[in-house]
Amino acid sequence: MIVGIGIDIVDLEEFRARISDALVQEIFLPDEIAYAASRARPRESYAARFAAKEAAMKALGAGLAQGVAWRDIEVVRGADGALSLRLAGRALDLARGKGVTGSWVSITHSSATAAAVVVLEA
Repeated sequence: MIVGIGIDIVDLEEFRARISDALVQEIFLPDEIAYAASRARPRESYAARFAAKEAAMKALGAGLAQGVAWRDIEVVRGADGALSLRLAGRALDLARGKGVTGSWVSITHSSATAAAVVVLEA
């Protein structure tokens, strides 16, 4: 059963202008940073993962104002290549409260935008 769905889109021009090393450290976890650094266009990879974190907050029905931290949500790639979320802190508490047992994540980017959809299931 679906217990939450969220979507987000990021303007890459604006994102590129705002992203800095300090912001990367604030928002992303080490494995996310390593993945983006390994890509030909790391800023686009960061933007897509940022969109996934925003979409996850929407699916949870809570965000920064409710105590969810950026680093409470990690985009992970399974052995099969499928993306999902690894939650911690307040995000994990909220997910447990909703009975979340799994997540589905789809991300994409073009030259102008990055987007993500997150579905939470119980």
